[in-house]
Amino acid sequence: MIDIRQLRYFVAVAETLHFGRAAERLHVTQPPLSRQVAALEQELGVRLIERHSRRAVLTPAGARFLEDARQIIAALDRACRDARAWQSGDLGELTIGFMMHAAYSSVPLLTRRFATAHPDVTLHLRETLPMMLADGVMEGRFDAAIGFDPGTRRGLATSPLYREPLAAVVPSDHHLASAIALTPDQLAGERFILSPADVTPTLRRAILGWLAAPPAILLETQLQQTIVSLVGEGLGVAIVPESLRRLAMTSVRFVPLIDAPMVEQLLMVRPDARNPALTHLRAIADSLQPA
Repeated sequence: MIDIRQLRYFVAVAETLHFGRAAERLHVTQPPLSRQVAALEQELGVRLIERHSRRAVLTPAGARFLEDARQIIAALDRACRDARAWQSGDLGELTIGFMMHAAYSSVPLLTRRFATAHPDVTLHLRETLPMMLADGVMEGRFDAAIGFDPGTRRGLATSPLYREPLAAVVPSDHHLASAIALTPDQLAGERFILSPADVTPTLRRAILGWLAAPPAILLETQLQQTIVSLVGEGLGVAIVPESLRRLAMTSVRFVPLIDAPMVEQLLMVRPDARNPALTHLRAIADSLQPA
């Protein structure tokens, strides 16, 4: 049976057209080199090289076989490199779920650093609702996820990724739009647009904990971007993560809060996950100090 060593020996002879120089290139002695090439020819039943006293000459069949042998060796070398790269996490794929407003904060930072450090790992980013992230990781739909604290979940590990204050968002023509900072009393009596408690429980608790009294809730909607857009239409006010300021909507104003509550985004993974690239993702996440 033909083995890869025979192919490498043949290619060395075919490229140097000299058994002695081929042996030097391969760091072997000439007799075993000659025996391996002869064994290859015997296995094929084809003369590949004409031997002369001072040189070797490829036969027409040998010239053709050289092209194919090079491709076989290159494919094998590539397969070996890829297997090692997959094992080390430097080649592969990662699917990362994230709550949509994280696209204005942690997601660009993390993905930019990861893509720079590991360009051969393909990232698949999947936006979804916050309450679906932990289950997505646990059920294997995501290798990792970025979201608010999901609470204690057996088999789920979390690490801090990004920290930011909440801010009020009001219509640009609102009487509070020019305020330097707001207190809970100043927002009393305003009609609020919030995310449902079952969608973003962590965020909802932070908002209600800061307000002086339960707010008058006009609307509930799932996405923070939608909340900001509805505020821009003059339908009410809201308290959202400060990073949504990057939406750059001219119809709203973001106003800081006095003693603003902080919300944290976490990276969620399964400790028993087998994707080697996760090791690199977690290392980069750990290197990012929550802002």
